[in-house]
Order: sequence, then structure tokens, then C-alpha cells
Amino acid sequence: MAVTDNTACVYRVPGQKIFQDGPGARFGCYSGFSLIELLVVIAIIAVLASILFPMLVTAQANGKRVKCISNLRQISAAWQAYADDNIGRACPSYYSKGDGIDYSWDANIDNRTNPPITKMGILGPYLKNGAINACPMLKGGAWGREYTGYAYNASYIGGDPYNKAPRLKIPCLLSEITQSSRTAIFADGGYGSNPVLPHNYLRAPSDDQLFAYGTVHFRHLGLATVAYADGHVIAVKTKYNCDTESAPECGALSEDDSAYDLK
Repeated sequence: MAVTDNTACVYRVPGQKIFQDGPGARFGCYSGFSLIELLVVIAIIAVLASILFPMLVTAQANGKRVKCISNLRQISAAWQAYADDNIGRACPSYYSKGDGIDYSWDANIDNRTNPPITKMGILGPYLKNGAINACPMLKGGAWGREYTGYAYNASYIGGDPYNKAPRLKIPCLLSEITQSSRTAIFADGGYGSNPVLPHNYLRAPSDDQLFAYGTVHFRHLGLATVAYADGHVIAVKTKYNCDTESAPECGALSEDDSAYDLK
């Protein structure tokens, strides 16, 4: 008696080679994946990519934050070394001697040439190279600088020659900083939005005229790296005095001047 084989044959993607022997010859089936199987594989790959891509982006951003913290540690150490060599007085934020050169903590810009020539700034002798002044999460230079991204506390630490208060025109003595673990020296600097523009001088909230242009940029997935007077560097999350409409990624380190002043 003849036995009827009711085994169902799976129809394969056209154009594939027919088995000449073996099970394929017995059932008259094609080799390779079926169309449904291919679609399932593609769907699985798409799901995995949607899961892994954000993880890769986060890992890359975390790596840049670690690099940023390392940069600020070196800049902070250079700041301390400068003070040690200058009877305990902090590095100036910036100044001019009337010789056509703008001197600042991170870069000295010679305006006597066209284009101006930029060299390492006041802290330059204490740093390996100017690239340390570049935050890896920020692209492009600013204010004539090749490397930028960090801002120096000009309101209370480095001084500002144009400040109305005589005491705040010059750099402070490190001995005047009473709570060094909470006084910010350097931080990720930026202002505005779309895009956030870098700046080099950190301004306290009480500085009504310049605060909006001297804010902290929380560019590391909502975090900002900050170097304090005692040498420690951390990433902080809490934003104060943030203008959510014109500069949602920027703000202050404290509601008042407590994270900036000498008290």
C-alpha cells in the first residue's frame, strides 16, 4: 500500500538553490531562510539596536565626563601651584598692560597681529598643554581661543578689573576662602541656547549685569563638572536661577552667592 506523505513544504525565497539530495530532495523544498524568518531576524536586530544605541551614547558621554573631571583636576592643581609661587594669591582672571596683549588665566591673545596670535595663558607654565582647557563635550573655540569650555570664578576668586567693589578688582588670597570645599573655582562654562556658547569667566548670581553671560553649562547629560578650592572635582546636578526659556541647559551653582564667595 502506498503511503501518502502529507509533510508540508515550506516555500522559500525565490531564486535559491534546490537541494539535489537529502531531505530537501525528498520533500522538494528550497534551502535558506524563509521570508518570515528574515523579517523576524531584522525585527530582532532593530529591537537590539534601539536598546543598545542609547546605552552606547550614555557610555560615551560618561567617558567624556571622566575626561572633563581629569582636565579640571589638572587646571585646579595648576591654580594651586600658581598661588604657591605668588605668596598665596590666586591667579588673575584677566588683565591688560596696554601693550596690545590680553592676558587671561587660560590664554594670552596678542592683538598686534592680524589674525591675533593665541598662546597659553597665565596658568600655562603649570599645564602640559592648552588642550587641557578644552571640554570634550563642547565643540569649537570662542573669544579668540583655540581651546575652551571651562570658566574661572571672576566674581570672587580671580577678580575683575572692572568690578565696582575695590576688593573684587584683584585676585583673592587663598587664606581668605573660609569654606574651600564649597567655593567653586572652575566649572563648565556656557550661556544661551541653540547653541550654548562657551565663555571663560564664571559669574555669581548677584552680578546682575554679567551673570546671564557667565553661567554654568550642565552639558554632561544634565550634569556640570565643578572644581572647588580644596582641590576636589565633582559633577553636580542641581541647577539654580535657570532661565528655562532662553537658556534651559545653564544656571548657577547656588541660588545666592554661597557657592562662589569667600564666606
